[in-house]
Amino acid sequence: MVVIGAVKALISKDITLEWRQKSAMGALLLYLVSTVFVCYLAFAGVISVQTWNALFWIVMVFASLNAVLKGSIQESEARMVYYYTLASPQAVITARIIYNAMLMWVLSLLGWTVFVTFLGNPVQNPVLFLFNMLLGVAGLSSVMSMVSAIAAKARNNFTLMGVLSFPLVLPLILVLIRVSGAAMAGESFSGQLSNLLVLTLLTAISLVLANLLFPYIWRD
Repeated sequence: MVVIGAVKALISKDITLEWRQKSAMGALLLYLVSTVFVCYLAFAGVISVQTWNALFWIVMVFASLNAVLKGSIQESEARMVYYYTLASPQAVITARIIYNAMLMWVLSLLGWTVFVTFLGNPVQNPVLFLFNMLLGVAGLSSVMSMVSAIAAKARNNFTLMGVLSFPLVLPLILVLIRVSGAAMAGESFSGQLSNLLVLTLLTAISLVLANLLFPYIWRD
């Protein structure tokens, strides 16, 4: 119960800070809209399903990197020491993962809306696509939250985060692209259960590793 209370308090703190710094969220939204608009101009509004699928996940991965990195930059070393006196490392990393997942869920839904607005909607099974997107975003959040904590210790956030996150995120992205491609082809939910199970396992493994490794990073 103490850990749950600490997680709720830390998430509430992150939401409050995000509300006070609306310019950061505005920059992410501007990135989404401008990137998709450039794609619309480049393809003259005519785009294949495979290209739509690839572009969507490329844009979402880089938007996720920027969103998570923004949160890690905000956390100074003095503030982390203060957290150390108030909560366990598991509560801190769990709160960070949940908050980043919430933020990335919002970004992914907005990204889907922007893509549909400019490049059309090739998704024939929106339920499968949405479930795949939300589950994948949770996995991306856990991986990137852990990597951002490592990168913050190295004082070379963006470069190191990009290098470390790529091999960890790649299996997730491959499964996400496969399932979203199936959703665009109109395949049934039951036909993708094996891929969704793999996606769930990858997300669960990243969550467990984050909770196991973060205490050692924080202690240093």
